[in-house]
Amino acid sequence: GDHLEKAIAHFKQHDPKLASYLNEDTIENFRKRIARKRGVDPFRTLASGIIYQQIHGKAAASIEARFIKLFDSTSDTPRYPSPDDVLSKSIEELKSAGLSARKSEYIQCLAQKFKDKTITPENFGNMTDQEIGEQLIQVKGIGQWTVDMFLMQELGHSDIMPLGDLGVRKGVAQHFNLAMPSDKKKVFPLPHHMVELTDSWRPYRTLGSWLMWRLLDIKVTGDAIEEGDEEDV
Repeated sequence: GDHLEKAIAHFKQHDPKLASYLNEDTIENFRKRIARKRGVDPFRTLASGIIYQQIHGKAAASIEARFIKLFDSTSDTPRYPSPDDVLSKSIEELKSAGLSARKSEYIQCLAQKFKDKTITPENFGNMTDQEIGEQLIQVKGIGQWTVDMFLMQELGHSDIMPLGDLGVRKGVAQHFNLAMPSDKKKVFPLPHHMVELTDSWRPYRTLGSWLMWRLLDIKVTGDAIEEGDEEDV
C-alpha cells in the first residue's frame, strides 16, 4: 500500500499523464497483483513459462497438465514436479506429455541448474535484478524477456522496464505520442530510447510498464517482441 502511494505521488509529480491512467480499478488491480507475490515457487513459474512459450494458452495448459500427470498420475490435485522429479525422466518421457524435444531439453536444463545451485532462489531476496538475471539466463530457453516477467510478476520487483516486451513498447509509443512526421505512423522506440523516455518513472518502472499494458488493454501481460527471441539465448 505504502509503496503504491509513493509511486502514485511520484508519477503525479514527474509524469502527470501517466498518473491520469490510474483510477480506483487499476489501483485495486495492481494492489492485488502485489499481494499475490507470497509463496512463490520459482522452479514452477519458470518451467511453466517455458511450456507456454510461443503456443496458445489453451494448448499450453493442456500440455502442462499432462506434464504434471507424468509425475503424479493418481492424485486429483497433483503437485508440481521438483527439479529432481524432472531429472528422473528422459527427454522421450517428457515429450510424451506433448512437449517439443527442445522444450523438454530446456526444462531439464532448468531442473539441472536448480539442482546444482547455479540458480539459488533462497538468495533472491538479497540479490540485485541483474544478479538474478545472470543466474536465470544460464538456462537454455530463458532470455531477458522471461527474466523481466519473472522479476515483475513473480518476485514483485518495483523498478523493471521490460525493453523486449512488445506491449510495453507499443504503450510507450502511444504514451509519448511517438509518430513519424511524414506519415503519422506510430514508431516503436528502440530499447535505449525507452530507457531515456521512462527515466522519470524510476524507481517505479514496473507500475509504469503495467500501465502501458492497461493503456492498450492487453489482458495477458507479457508478449516477447519476436517469435523465437527466447530460443537463441
